[in-house]
Amino acid sequence: MGAPRRDHVLAVDLSAGTVEREPIPEGWRERYLGGKGLGARYLYERLEAGVDPLDPDNLLAFLLGPLSGYLPGQSRYVIVTKSPLTGAFLDSYSGGQFPDRLAGALEDCMGVLVSGRADEPVRLEIEDGDGRIRPAETWGQDTVETARAFPDGAVACIGPAGERGVGYATVASDGGEHHAGRGGGGTVMGDKRLKAVVARGEPPTPDPVLKALRERYERDYVEHDTGRWQAAGGTFESVDFAHEIGALATEGWQRGRFEAIDEIGVEAATEAATGREDDGAVPGDFRFEAETGDVVLRGAAPMTLGAGLGVDDVDDVAMLAERCDRLGLDVIDAGNAVAWAIRADSAGLVDCPVDFGDAAGARALFEAIATGRHPDMACSDGLVDALAAGVDAASDRYAGEGLVPTVKSMSLPAYDPRGSTGMALAYATSDRGGCHRRARPIEIEAAVGPEWTVADTVRAVVGEQTVRSVLWSLVIDDFVGETLWEDLGSEWLAAVDRDYGNDELVRVGDRIWTLIRLFNAREGFDRESDRLPEPMLEAVPDGPTAGESIDVEPFEGALDAYYRARGWGPDGLPTRGTVEDLGLGDVLDDETPLGDPW
Repeated sequence: MGAPRRDHVLAVDLSAGTVEREPIPEGWRERYLGGKGLGARYLYERLEAGVDPLDPDNLLAFLLGPLSGYLPGQSRYVIVTKSPLTGAFLDSYSGGQFPDRLAGALEDCMGVLVSGRADEPVRLEIEDGDGRIRPAETWGQDTVETARAFPDGAVACIGPAGERGVGYATVASDGGEHHAGRGGGGTVMGDKRLKAVVARGEPPTPDPVLKALRERYERDYVEHDTGRWQAAGGTFESVDFAHEIGALATEGWQRGRFEAIDEIGVEAATEAATGREDDGAVPGDFRFEAETGDVVLRGAAPMTLGAGLGVDDVDDVAMLAERCDRLGLDVIDAGNAVAWAIRADSAGLVDCPVDFGDAAGARALFEAIATGRHPDMACSDGLVDALAAGVDAASDRYAGEGLVPTVKSMSLPAYDPRGSTGMALAYATSDRGGCHRRARPIEIEAAVGPEWTVADTVRAVVGEQTVRSVLWSLVIDDFVGETLWEDLGSEWLAAVDRDYGNDELVRVGDRIWTLIRLFNAREGFDRESDRLPEPMLEAVPDGPTAGESIDVEPFEGALDAYYRARGWGPDGLPTRGTVEDLGLGDVLDDETPLGDPW
């Protein structure tokens, strides 16, 4: 059978208790593809300027792409919403079995648009291209317990953190093994009193053309540099790489190297793991035994919960990651929140009974943040609640600015950008806040060395952001997506949908990135929002980048060059000419400010 033309969405209104099928407006699929791009278009169209992320009117979208269920590697889906952590656009991705089952259950639908707020906790069941709203008997249970309650379906759900409204709560799938993690998608889901989405569909069956394409791209990936890298050590390789170049943020961003790297890096993972996530061509990350079951560790865990918290045992890192997974906490923001509390205690700003290297204490603080219960923790009044709202909220309450870096209120992952102007620019201009996935020029910059220029930086950051805007609208696995960089998936799209030229797809990526900038501009974001956090202006104390910091004047010059390359004005806002050139003139509303030309 061929791929279904996904030209509808399910519109769910939890306030009214209704589920309706809606056709995707004409031209939207061609101009925005699916996933990230389509979600951005719906968000800009349907949200009023300034809507509170925890208002019932906020939209929570679960979206696929036109190639979902057929692409090599793990299938993925994306959650798109207005972030309660940052107040900006949010797209957060997750893989595993749930996206495949969702793709089968949705049939000709590209996704689910959830608005409103239920009076009582509910779940949403998707089957045969339709949805049903049912009471949520699992409210109060963690992500693993919730998944086990529906053995006949695949489940995406929130844990206690989402129910409580922690600002960086995740949406977990596959029994907590996968998470749409960053930015608080689970927070919005909890505010809507939506405990779970249960997908009861069989993964799509590819026709012979799609099957042959998948097999060829999987073979290509095995021989690709990224495929070899993933097969060797998965994302744990990033831990050792960051340490080697002095960019592994350690003990609350106080150092760039972790003395116990051998205890949490790829060598330790290889020895301690029970296996890999998958036995196929794309093996995934390492699987570990934890207290209440297996846990799959990705690079963010040893970086943020290991080096970031001074925890020097990979089994302890696995224990902390397992807690975050079951509670539904984003490991990056949770780890940074605890690191902030430890440093704030040292600075005399708060009382926090946890110290660096104290894995048991960190675990107890994670439990307290997610549940609000902390009878045995002698913390400052209000500290746990402040940490649950994020590092910026805690900093504002206790005057702890500059201890742990954030961009647009999202904590940075453990790639310290002080030795990489490109990584600093990528963080600053990320559309969802401090994110290393939009662009990772640090890897190229480290290899090129002193010959790397500002022009190289801008070209790399703009190029990667644009390409990933396309690939994330197709919703492909991040790493396997490296095999699509040359034609941006045009060969696949020709097999399931329509012909696109490479230039046309680049234009689609630019359109999506600029549309999201327009959304964020309408919410008050501009050049000032692309600031570097204070810790990045201080010198790295040790390692290969010792003494380095981000020099403000050259950074501002790189930001100017970035805005020029994007066709945005010096204030960081898209100009009228760029908006018209990208075909967004008929999309623009009167509430969105535009930039002045240079």
